Amino acid sequence: MAENDPHAAAHLHRHLHSHLPPDPALRVKALESLVVERGLVAPETLDAWVEVYAEHIGPKRGAQVIARAWTDPGFRARLLDNATDAIAEFDFVGNATGHLKAVENTDTQHNLVVCTLCSCYPFSILGMSPGWYKSAEYRARAVREPRKVLGEFGVSLAPEVSVRVWDSTAELRYLVVPQRPEGTEGWDEARLASIVTRNAMIGTDRDLRTEPA
Repeated sequence: MAENDPHAAAHLHRHLHSHLPPDPALRVKALESLVVERGLVAPETLDAWVEVYAEHIGPKRGAQVIARAWTDPGFRARLLDNATDAIAEFDFVGNATGHLKAVENTDTQHNLVVCTLCSCYPFSILGMSPGWYKSAEYRARAVREPRKVLGEFGVSLAPEVSVRVWDSTAELRYLVVPQRPEGTEGWDEARLASIVTRNAMIGTDRDLRTEPA
């Protein structure tokens, strides 16, 4: 197995941005072909990764992290100070969490994550990125008109709530820590984790439901 060199991976990531086609699906195929051709990974290994992250892990790991932050002030402080080290306490170790920053929603600020170059995303704690996150439209409009984009996701913000857009890269990815909903006092971590959505951890969801739809 080839050694994992994060600096080489970051260099390759930047280099590929100027050579890959604009369509996300074509970009994925080009990357897949490249890593297979160079012997960095076997095709069956790629298939296994996709199945694990899409079907078995999904955003459940991230939801556990958020639930812990809601119930443990010490962990919340560590998460906001150094998300990579804090998440390592769960043994959720992977390249996608190796350079991670947690940003917290408040009564006066909402955070939205985008990757304007491609679709960099902390997949090891959020699962596979949704199709819209990889689309050119979202990547462009989230920066230009974030409030309008949020409105299309059903997020209506009061004028006094500012929006900060965070641009993920190969070197730094982001995790939004949503606000804990009222009425969840006394809930344990498992129950809290069950209401945390993947979109809330990207920033396209804000007011989490405490009851089934």
